[in-house]
Amino acid sequence: MNRGDYMLIDLSEVLSEPHKPLDVTAACTMRTFQGKAGVYPVVPEEDAHITAEYRGSGKLLINGECRLKVLIPCDRCLKEIPVEFDLNFTKRVLVSEPEEDSGQTEEYDEANYIDGYHLDVDKLLYNEILIGWPMKVLCCEDCKGMCSVCGQNLNEGTCDCEDPGLDPRMSVIRDVFKNFKEV
Repeated sequence: MNRGDYMLIDLSEVLSEPHKPLDVTAACTMRTFQGKAGVYPVVPEEDAHITAEYRGSGKLLINGECRLKVLIPCDRCLKEIPVEFDLNFTKRVLVSEPEEDSGQTEEYDEANYIDGYHLDVDKLLYNEILIGWPMKVLCCEDCKGMCSVCGQNLNEGTCDCEDPGLDPRMSVIRDVFKNFKEV
């Protein structure tokens, strides 16, 4: 994630008396997404809309929505594909210890995007992109991939390379399949 320029939202009015709700539209300043497999360009489609409301006993409810695209290489041919992320999320966060122990065990979201009285919008969006990251990205369902010898994108044309992985003893079976395709 690009940390040179990031958006912080001040939560001091939400977290302190009289707990004024927050409703803000913040520019998505994230320009890259860094995952384990590499760095991917991010193209914001619209600004992030964030609301935050104090729910008592150290609980904070955060809602957000944002639409952006991440340019991810096709898993077969490596052509960059704009993958749209239409983020719409609700986070229940515990920002301080509850004032009373009610005996109920409620589930709270991890809040690594809140530091003191500030909410890091890019870190929040980063987490949501990570959750929605696709298992496989293809430029089209019938992507032919790349030639393993010369690297030619086989969707854009063929190459003159012979497939070194073919066993010459399988040529009879290969001919049967070629004849079957011609019918």
